[in-house]
Order: sequence, then C-alpha cells, then structure tokens
Amino acid sequence: MNGCARCRGHAFVLKDQGLTSFHHLQILDLSENNFFASIPPSIGALSSLKALSLAQNNLSGSLPIQVVVMMVRVLCKYMALQTIRLCKLKKLEELDLSHNHFEGILPSCLSNLRSLKFFDISLNQFTGNISPSLFGSLNSLEYIDLSHNCFEGLFSFGSFANHSNLEVFELISDNDKFEVLVLSNCKLSGEVPKFLLYENKLKVIDLSHNNLTGSFTNWLWVNNTGLEVLNLRNNSFVGQFCLPSYRYINTYWMDISNNRLSGKIQANMGHIFPYIFYINLSSNAFEGGIPSSFGKISWLEYLDLSTNNISGEVPNQALKILILSNNNFHGQIFSAAFNLTSIWRLQLNDNQFAGPLTNVLSKLSKLDFLDISNNYMFGKIPSSMDNKTSLGTLIIRNNSFNGEFPCALVQNVYMDASYNSFSGSIHPSCSNPNLGYVERMHLRGNKFTGLILRALLNSSNLLTFDISENRFSGSIPDSIGVASNLRILLFRGNQLSGSIPTQLCQLNKISLMDLSNNYLDGSIPHCFGNITFGMIGASDQAFMQTIVSSSGRNTFYKYDGVLETNFEIHDMDTMYNKVDEVEFVTKSRTNFYRAGSILNFMSGLDLSCNKLTGEIPFELGKPSSVHALNLSRNLLTGPIPKAFSNLIQIESLDLSYDNLNGNIPTELIGLNFLEVFIVAHNNLSGTLLDRKAQFETFEASSYEGNPFLCGPPLEKNCTPIVNLPYWPITLSSDQTEGKWYDIDLVAFSASFVGSYIAFLFGFAIILYINPYWRQMWFYLIEEGMYSSYYFISDTLRKIF
Repeated sequence: MNGCARCRGHAFVLKDQGLTSFHHLQILDLSENNFFASIPPSIGALSSLKALSLAQNNLSGSLPIQVVVMMVRVLCKYMALQTIRLCKLKKLEELDLSHNHFEGILPSCLSNLRSLKFFDISLNQFTGNISPSLFGSLNSLEYIDLSHNCFEGLFSFGSFANHSNLEVFELISDNDKFEVLVLSNCKLSGEVPKFLLYENKLKVIDLSHNNLTGSFTNWLWVNNTGLEVLNLRNNSFVGQFCLPSYRYINTYWMDISNNRLSGKIQANMGHIFPYIFYINLSSNAFEGGIPSSFGKISWLEYLDLSTNNISGEVPNQALKILILSNNNFHGQIFSAAFNLTSIWRLQLNDNQFAGPLTNVLSKLSKLDFLDISNNYMFGKIPSSMDNKTSLGTLIIRNNSFNGEFPCALVQNVYMDASYNSFSGSIHPSCSNPNLGYVERMHLRGNKFTGLILRALLNSSNLLTFDISENRFSGSIPDSIGVASNLRILLFRGNQLSGSIPTQLCQLNKISLMDLSNNYLDGSIPHCFGNITFGMIGASDQAFMQTIVSSSGRNTFYKYDGVLETNFEIHDMDTMYNKVDEVEFVTKSRTNFYRAGSILNFMSGLDLSCNKLTGEIPFELGKPSSVHALNLSRNLLTGPIPKAFSNLIQIESLDLSYDNLNGNIPTELIGLNFLEVFIVAHNNLSGTLLDRKAQFETFEASSYEGNPFLCGPPLEKNCTPIVNLPYWPITLSSDQTEGKWYDIDLVAFSASFVGSYIAFLFGFAIILYINPYWRQMWFYLIEEGMYSSYYFISDTLRKIF
C-alpha cells in the first residue's frame, strides 16, 4: 500500500483502526505518502513486524516500544521524525536515517546494535567527534555512510580492525577547511578513495602502509595546489611516475617508496618542486639517471633513491642525507668534482663503484655515516683518514682494500671492514682513549696476523667483536672480561691456542660465542654455566633499530570543535639500522643474523673443531635460553650430561666426532624445540630414544659411527639375551668315574704321521716344479746357517 499517483497532493491521517488484526504481519511499507500526525499506537500490536518503512512522510513522535524490539529494519528518509528509540533496536540489521535534519551528537548507545549491517546517516546535521568505541563492537557492518554532516576532530580507523565484512565506507565532507587526511595502515585496497576527488584544500595526505593499487594519482596535486606532504609509502602503485606540469611551491615532503613504479624519473621534477625538502623514491623499479634538475632544488636535504635500477653520476649539491644503495651506479665515487661538503649520511652500498678512496673524503668534515660496502673499491686507505674524527659509522665490507689497517678506523663507534684483504697485525699504537667509544667492530675474512690487541677488548661499550676467518695467533687475552657489555664474540677460524680463559665467564650478557676452528686445548670451563647466553640480551634489545633525527620540519594543525584536538605530523624523523650483521653456524649451516629482533633473541655457543679434552661439564645445562650448542670434533670423553634436558630452548645440539660414551639420556626427549641432534662417531651404547616428539624426525646419520647403539632408525636391532631353561644331565656310573672325553691314541698317531708326510711330500714337489722358489728356499737355509754360526760365535766370545 505504498503511495500512488492519485494520492499525491493530499494529506491523510493514519487511522488506528484495522491494524490490530494483522498479528502475523512482518513487512509494512507506508512510504511515499503524505501521512501526518503521530504514529498510531496500534502498530505496537504487530508483534511479528520486522520491517517498517515510513519514508517521505510527515509523521512525528516515537515508535512504540513493542515494535522497536522486534524490528530488523527502519527506513526514515525525508521525515520530520524528531526522536526515535534507536538503542532499543537489538535485532536491527539496517538503519537508514539519511536525507533528514537530524542534529546533535551520535548517541554512544548505538554500539549496542550488534546485528547492524547497514548504517546510513548521510545528509544530516550531526556534529561533534565520532567516538572510536561507537563502531568497535559492530562487527557485522557491511556498509557505512557518514557523509555530508558536520563532524569534527580526528577519526581513527583502528576501530574497524576486526570488521572483516565491511565493504563500503563513505565519509564525504562539506567542510572546505578539510586539510589533513591520515589513513595510514588501515588495510585499504583498490584505487585511491574517490572522495578525495572532491577535496581541494588538503595540505597533508598520508595513505601509507596499505594495499592501494592502480597508477600514480597525480590529480592529488592538481586538486590540492597547497599540498605540502604526500605519503604513499608501502602500497602497490604501478606504472610510470607522471607528475603534473605546474609548479607546486608548497610541497616539501614526498614519500612514494615501496611501490612498483617504473620508468625514468621525470626530468623536470626539480622545477616542479623547487622547494622540496625530502624525497624518498626507494624500492621501486625506476631506471635511467638522476635528473639534472635536482641540482636546482636548493632546499633539498634528504634524497633516497635506493633499491632501483638507477645509474649515472652521484648528484653534487647541498644534501645532508643521500641514499643510493642497491642500484647500478659505477665509476669512481669521490672524484675531484665531488663537493657534498654538507653531507653527514652517505649510503652508496651495493653498486658497481670502483677505484680507491681519495683524499676528498677528508674534506667531508660533517660526515658521520658512510656505507660503501659491496662494491669494487680497492687500494690502501689514505692516511688522511687519521684526521677524520667526526666519522661515527664506517662500513666498507666486501671490497678489495688491502695493506695495513689504519688506526683511525678502529676509533669509529661502528666499524665493518669484513671481507677485504687487509693484512699484518694491528699495531699497538692503535691503543688510544678513543677505543673506549667503540661499540661494534667487524674484521672478519681478512688476512690479519699476530696477537689480538688487548686494547681492542678494553671497552665497556663494546657490543660486537668479530675477527673470524683471519690468522690471529696466540692465546685469548685474559683482559677480555673488561668488555662487560659484550653480546657477540666471534673468533672462528683463526690459529688461537692455549686453554679457554675463565675470564670469558664474566661476560654475563653474551648471546653468541664462537671459538671454533682453532687450536684451543684443555677442558671446558665449568663457569660457562653461569653465562645466560641470550636471556639478558633479549630483554634490553641491544640490536634494535636506531633513531636518527635530522633537521626536518614538523607540520602542526589545531582543530577547535566539541573537543579541542591538536595534531602534529613529524615528517622528517627517520629510522635506519646500523646494519649489524653476523654469521653463526647452527643447524649444520651458516646463518646470517641482522640487526633487529632476530639478533636480540638468537643465542649460541660453538667450541667445535678444537682439541678440548675431559668431560662435558654438567653446568652447560644451566643456560636454558641457548638455541645452539656445538661441541663436535674435539677429544671430549665421558657421558652426555643429563642436565642438557634443561636446555628447553635448544634447537641445534651437535656432539659428533668426540669420544663420548654411555647411553643417550632419556631426559632429552623433552626438548620440544630440537631440530638438529647429532651424536655420530662416538662410543655411545644402548638403545636409542623412542621415536616420538622431535626424535621422530632424526635420521640414522645422526647416530652413525657408534657400534654399540641399536634401535630405530639404525638398522641394528636391539636383540635381548634369552635365558635358556636349565636341564640337568644324568651321567652313567662309568662316565662319572672317568673323564668326560675319550681319545683313540692309535688313530690319532696314524693321522698325525700321515699328515706330516703328506706336507713334506707336497712341499718337495713345489720346490721341484718351481726353480725360483727352490732357489729362494736354499738361500733362506744358507742365511739361517750363517746367522746361527755368527750368533754362536759372538756368544762364545763373550763368555770366554
């Protein structure tokens, strides 16, 4: 009974008569009529009613409570309805209050409508701040439209984190002062939200860390000529990076990193953004060279083009931070024309740069961070580096630098010169007070010789010390206990000898210790059980990311509404790793651990391939946080300690190629995280542990070389000794009086003589047939006669 053409232009009163008889009525549609006055109370008798449409009428009043409880849908378009008991609609699934003149603040009790799927309050005059808790419990929502109201303040999308059914969310604003939009990490997908097409006053747009797709949206600049900050980081934009043709003097911060944009960087980009301060185009697929117009941007201080396919020359301008890592740059870095005198962070790693370091480096007085690792640099480090006191981080790993190691390089807070060709010993003159500031030192994979310089370990700030794969000799300095904060100690693959000093036990914050592949002897110190191996390191996060703040600008906005709100955007604070990377052998392979949570939680002890003797101390079972333990290829004896069952976090345990004996402790079956267990080539015996839990995954190779081990997965079965029943033997009287055996002497003598004659006869035939053997036989007899003669003669001469 919805409206018809002949009814229009007239007004009717909805009578209270006749409705009480429809007890089973579920849907009542009275929309698009001209009913006025109040809603008849008799509607309350419709106990089965679930949907009621009174749209486009002039009714007023409130719905009867009896109907409100049962309804699942209310449609109130174009009505003069002033009050409605919304919070009583516990079974409501659809609520449409659009195109009205409702005002005020949305009631918080709307959060009780747990069955709500459709919510439209667009084109009203609602005001105030939208509370984050309003939608938090409405997990069934599929459609939300809050557009064209008068809401104020900040709106958080965090309340929609569990709304897996939400498909449509509209929030179109009529406020021409809408300046800041931050929808970072909101799980947005598809193209850029279309409501931004209607905004032209935006100054900050942050859509970072979503899954937005499509081509780059340069209309964000076209529509918002005053745009200052654009952040589209970590999305899935594709295609070319096409910029608008106009100049945008207000834009000073741009980040479109971690997308899939390709092609060349637009040549006139420097003219379009003449006052830009921060540019981050990293982790895309850009190619070609760096536009020369970048040199016209006098305000540019931060430029990150890393992880692309860019080549050409290094830009020469007043930059403070330049990151060109993982590209195709080549040639010499520091040419005579290099003039980045204001630079303080320079990352050129993972390119194809070649040539030596020049004296130009000494002119970079403000340089604090330099990374030229994984290139083709060669030659000696220039002596002018001795005056480079401002340099805090120097990473030159995986190049071909050679010669002696300059003392200036061991004064940096972070130093990584691994995998070069430095040789000789570190000169004692390098011992100076600046060593006390060193935190991380990596010298792996060079050709260093001589003793370990004691001064290198005299720093309480030292966290990482890696001199693996060199030719250092002598003993481990007993002064090593001074480095009380040391987390990583790697001496693998040198020529160190002597016993393991007990001062190592003072390093109670150590997480990784590798002394393998040396010539260490003696026993394993019992005090190793006092080292926590990772427990303290995981709690203080020694290898988390370091925050570096530059001289950036902040954008500050203030909103005056029902709740006065301040909002600040920190646009220049950036985070980066000091790339603390170490190598450690675990689970029978070399693993790389980089700065971050993995390096904080990894722990292990490797004493393999030495000459250690004695039994394994049971105290090694105390460090319950250790993840890897390798004692293989030594001369260790005795049983496997039962205390190893306390290593509840152990993942790799290698005890192979020793002289261990006894059974494998059954208590080890409780090591639930054990992935690698090797006890091959020992003297272990007994039955292997039951094939359950982690021990079900270990193959026969884990146990081979132990001849007295048996049971699956070995082919050797553990056959139990069967006790045969005892049957008494009754002997005759003749047998009890004599011997239990009887020999026929005549037959024995005859057989002995016959065998002797046959042997002599056969031997004579062989000598007769073979002249060579006959000659050798006579020669042997002759030698025996002469030997006997001289022996007798010498003996008689001594006697008489």
